Amino acid sequence: MADPGLRERKKQATRLLISNVATALFVQRGFDEVTVAEVAEAAGVSKMTVFNYFPRKEDLFLDRHADRLAELVSVVRSRPAGTSPCTALRRHQHGLLASGHPLSGAIAGGPGFWSVLTSSPALLARWYEQEREIAEALAEVLTEETGEAFRSRMVAGLLTTAITTVFAHAMSRVLAGDDAAVVRREQAAVVDQAFDLVEHGVDGFGGTRS
Repeated sequence: MADPGLRERKKQATRLLISNVATALFVQRGFDEVTVAEVAEAAGVSKMTVFNYFPRKEDLFLDRHADRLAELVSVVRSRPAGTSPCTALRRHQHGLLASGHPLSGAIAGGPGFWSVLTSSPALLARWYEQEREIAEALAEVLTEETGEAFRSRMVAGLLTTAITTVFAHAMSRVLAGDDAAVVRREQAAVVDQAFDLVEHGVDGFGGTRS
């Protein structure tokens, strides 16, 4: 009988190969100019195999979403007793930053990713769709805990906005030419600013109008 672990590692290796090949083609030529058939040929697999791993073309490029979604849900669901979702996700974002994780946004290779993403309406639409999926998943966890669907949706939306805005802020700075090491060093304060707004509310931000 085949080793299930070996089989799973082979599947993960194939998935990574397809994604890496696709990303290289997208960066080189643009997302909308590359077909799934071309990705399959370059990766040495069938078109059907590509779709077995990535049901949508956009997911070839935004391939970290499933893992990211599962991780964020796990951070909230498995947080220690007495820890708020905001605190747990703040710590998680600081952890991504400290480890140099691509999802921190503060990485030297970010501009290639960001330029491909922002140049394709289809990718941007999928990006925003993924944001909604994160918010919905977090809301589901919080509703299970509290029984308050409306408040859970509001909180989940704010937390998701903090996560995605922090990422976009770092990525836009690197894309503008700021040194990635400087962005990474200064990004810790940005993480705290974002989650402070979620935790303490926005009342008073921008002052009052007479």
